Amino acid sequence: MVRRYNSDIFYHYTDFQALDGILHSAQLRVNNVLNMNDAAEMRHFMSGLCAAVVKRLKEEEDVARAEEVRKFFDEELEKEFFYSAYAACFSFYRDDAAQWERYGNRGRGVCIAFRGELLRKMAAGNLSLQTVFYQDDMTEHSLVEVFYRLIKSGERLSEDNPYIRNVINDAWICSVVFKHPSFASEKEVRLVVYPYEKEYFDVKPCYHVSKERIKKYYPLDLMLMCQRIGVGIEDLIVELIIGPESTQSTAILQDYLRDHGLRKLSEHVSLSNCPLRRQPV
Repeated sequence: MVRRYNSDIFYHYTDFQALDGILHSAQLRVNNVLNMNDAAEMRHFMSGLCAAVVKRLKEEEDVARAEEVRKFFDEELEKEFFYSAYAACFSFYRDDAAQWERYGNRGRGVCIAFRGELLRKMAAGNLSLQTVFYQDDMTEHSLVEVFYRLIKSGERLSEDNPYIRNVINDAWICSVVFKHPSFASEKEVRLVVYPYEKEYFDVKPCYHVSKERIKKYYPLDLMLMCQRIGVGIEDLIVELIIGPESTQSTAILQDYLRDHGLRKLSEHVSLSNCPLRRQPV
């Protein structure tokens, strides 16, 4: 069976604390992708890119250049944290079991439906809205050809070389929206920012401290983002779905919304129909 989805609605699975931050504080957090459950994919992309270029060079018996490329990428991977992007993640799928389990507090959270058309308008300047692609074999990726041609043209393989630096920067950017095919069922899109491009990004970082660890994030001013395109929060967020294992009362959530001036949204609260049930311990 082929699953159908509404490409104009992006679904963000999260917990109720995050929902309060979005609706009450009007903040949309973008988190370091290295803290996500698919964090290794940035490294996987860069390693795959390296392997594909090395393979082409070895097929031509250009062993010296192949080894030089491998060494260069090994050094690049040590800079992974510096190049890590921050993102807010959405899915095209509504009320999805895998999304609830992975991102919706194991089904005890909430799913927020955002209007895709408005998010696209907001994704300007230092923000970009990118659809995740799912690939394992990097052989046919366009950056393989670009990097290969630069190497064969005799370009000096150094981070100080602006041509090489531009290609590597593009590779790190692509790595943020790359995932292994085993994640393809998520049908994901990401709102991404790159803090290392500091001249284009002036939001100050914040830190969330829990009992286990400290996480860094950037709070995007959702109210300002809405104002810039001439809409309100209730234009942007069109539905809230309470998770299949949540104990949240629908009536109390509706009261919360009305008391925060979101009467229109309070009329679009529903319960999940997903038959997600965890096995008893």
